[in-house]
Formats: sequence, C-alpha cells, structure tokens
Amino acid sequence: MMLVLRRLLRKRWVLGVVFGLSLIYFLTSTLKQEERSMRDRTLLEVKDTDHHIPWKVHFNLGNSSRQITQCRNSIQGKIFLTDELGYVCERKDLLVNGCCNVSAPSTRQYICKSCLANGCCCIYEYCVSCCLQPDKQPLLEHFLNRAAKGFQNLFTAVEDHFELCLAKCRTSSQSVQHENTYRNPEAKYCYGESPPELLPV
Repeated sequence: MMLVLRRLLRKRWVLGVVFGLSLIYFLTSTLKQEERSMRDRTLLEVKDTDHHIPWKVHFNLGNSSRQITQCRNSIQGKIFLTDELGYVCERKDLLVNGCCNVSAPSTRQYICKSCLANGCCCIYEYCVSCCLQPDKQPLLEHFLNRAAKGFQNLFTAVEDHFELCLAKCRTSSQSVQHENTYRNPEAKYCYGESPPELLPV
C-alpha cells in the first residue's frame, strides 16, 4: 500500500493536482476573508450623518437616595474594586451584595486620585470611579455621539453609565503605539476623549 502511494506521489500530474487544489483553496479562503473585512468595514460606516443612534445609556443623576440591594462591580481588581455607585474599596471591604462597604475607612466615592487632566488614570478602578462622577455625563454623551461612526457595535451594547465607564476605561487601541507599547505606561486607563500623552522613550 505504501509503495503504491509513494509511486503515485512521484508522478508529476498527481503533484500538479495537489498543487492546483491547494492554490484554489488558498485563493477562495483569501477572497472570503477579504469579503468579510469589507462587510465589517461597511457595517461600521454610518451612511446617513444626520442619523443619530438611539443610545441605551442611562445616567444616574448624582448620588440618588434609591435603595440598592445588589451592586455590580468591576470584579477583576486584585486589590481594589469599584461598584456601580462610584465607590472604590479594597477587595476585603466588598459586601456580599457586591457593593463596597461605605463604612470602611479606605472606601471613597468618585475618586480620581491617579487620574490626569486628560482623563487618563494609572489605576483602572479609579478610572471607572472618576468616570462615574455625574459631572462627566456631558463628556461621555459627546463621546457617544462621536463614537457612532467607529465604535457603533461596541457602545450600542452598553446599557448604562456604569457599563460605559467599564468599557471606556479598558485599555484600547488609543492607549497603545505601534500595537505593542503603551503611549503612557503609567496612565493607560482613559475615560476622556483624547488618548494618553505620548511619553518620550
């Protein structure tokens, strides 16, 4: 059996058929990939510039007196967490309902401790907390309206102020230079509109 297969593969026409099929496969997969990328690009383009996307984001006006029994929080922080009310606390001060214990001495609301004037912060949880300040609403609304063209799919999935700040503060392509180094390795979490300042190497 192996001998017959070896003899068959030595014949030029068999090698030609294998090469031809490989070439056809390569060309069709390349064309399909190009079609997909073109389709994705056209999905991101907004055809009508007067068309406003109906954003689902709901902003909380200040520290309302509504009673919250459960809180969402930023989850991933090793040391700090931010809850949806803008409180930053140490992981050990997180209550079972997901909210920060406001009675804990280290818990602070709307903390911008490591944030620069351009809205870029050194600590992700501080970025989210600072972004949740009620006075940041006009900045975020302006960003949402501008983001309609490039980030429509990402930001239309966001439903409220907290989710928007979680998404906005994650490092993005704006935070990096040459796709592999941070523009500012210290302040790389940004809720503002401008990217981090480029630090000289």
